[in-house]
Amino acid sequence: MNLSTEIEFKVDFNDCDPMRIVWHGNYINYFERARCALLDKIGYNYIAMEESGYSFPVTDVRVRYMKSLRFGDICRAKATLVEYENMIKIDFELYNTKTGELTTKGTVSQMCIDLKTGETQFVCPKIWLDKVEHFLAQGGF
Repeated sequence: MNLSTEIEFKVDFNDCDPMRIVWHGNYINYFERARCALLDKIGYNYIAMEESGYSFPVTDVRVRYMKSLRFGDICRAKATLVEYENMIKIDFELYNTKTGELTTKGTVSQMCIDLKTGETQFVCPKIWLDKVEHFLAQGGF
């Protein structure tokens, strides 16, 4: 399976601590930017999820910090879908584009909730599966 996307953005001053190093919690925001880009490419973003009667709250976040990003760096964020049938699981890699170094990696898992009943769905809805499988049939991104 090769469902991934990459985005680039400049590290803002307000993302940093007084030493101009990205505050650790903001790396999760960087994951979210890449995740939203990936979901847009698949054609089933958070708005589409809600309109189809489902939400996918985050159930697990894992982060490994290897190297700091700093104010003014250009970050390349890669999001790769690694599980889609029973949950959404996305792996992330953040790179400093100037040095090419991998700075951070992580994984985020999301479970499906039926908005009408509030019940957890242990298999993702057909609309999501169809969107992902459509891209897989076309060779991914």
